[in-house]
Amino acid sequence: MIDTEGTKLFHTTMPFTEKLGVEVLEHGPELVRSRLAWQEDLCTLGGALHGGVLMSLADATAAVSAFLNLPEGAQGTTTVESKTNFLRAIRSGYASATARPLHAGRRFIVVETEIHDDAGKLVGKTTQTQAVL
Repeated sequence: MIDTEGTKLFHTTMPFTEKLGVEVLEHGPELVRSRLAWQEDLCTLGGALHGGVLMSLADATAAVSAFLNLPEGAQGTTTVESKTNFLRAIRSGYASATARPLHAGRRFIVVETEIHDDAGKLVGKTTQTQAVL
């Protein structure tokens, strides 16, 4: 089921996510889940979703997780470091991202995001640091 409030939050704060077709499934301080559908125009020549698309999904999902864990008085966040390991390709269906905060401090928030395919297989894992603004 689509979380319309969460999807609106993504699309309003990061319009690029609307162009990618990102849908939010759940959003809260402890867990943010989103997905995007395989589309031919988002693929490499081999028909796999481009790594940059998957990294964008992970970055956006982690950014909302960080935003929902901001300390009082903070304005927002910005990504200062992101590392992704890709484990397999997605050639159909959806890429689903799940982000959880590992550390929510006054200056930095660290978020871990996993991307899975429709079969539940791990496609990639991203660890990201967001600076608190």
